[in-house]
Amino acid sequence: MSDDAKAAKELVETLKDGERGFAEAAEKVRDGEHPEWATTLQRFSEQRAGFWREIVDMGHAYGDDVDESGTVAAAVHRGWIALKDAVTGDDPEAVLKAALTGEDHAVSEYEDALKLDLSAGFREVVVRQHAAVVAARDEVKALQVAS
Repeated sequence: MSDDAKAAKELVETLKDGERGFAEAAEKVRDGEHPEWATTLQRFSEQRAGFWREIVDMGHAYGDDVDESGTVAAAVHRGWIALKDAVTGDDPEAVLKAALTGEDHAVSEYEDALKLDLSAGFREVVVRQHAAVVAARDEVKALQVAS
């Protein structure tokens, strides 16, 4: 398996987790004291959906099927697992903390991918998405500080 395909599989799994995690987090805080957080979190959910689709489409263009959801290995290392615990309560700060944990994981997945021998076109996408994920993490951090 090429480094592109290996990185793409990991990133797609991480991005799908982020999409679901942000959507759940947005739902959790929508009716609370900070409805504007829900708007931000929902935007990140949609961003993640766009990112994983972009990677899957690139994989298809190269003949790789990188969209193998639900592998056992992926289930073990998901960064959004903490969110499941946070969303059982009503503490918006806990939801943000869980989102931040998920984002830290996503950033590290992108950094791992960038250490691989990626093709120029794919590297360009990973670099661009990595910058957006870091910016999202910083925005979630800023929400946490402002709370």
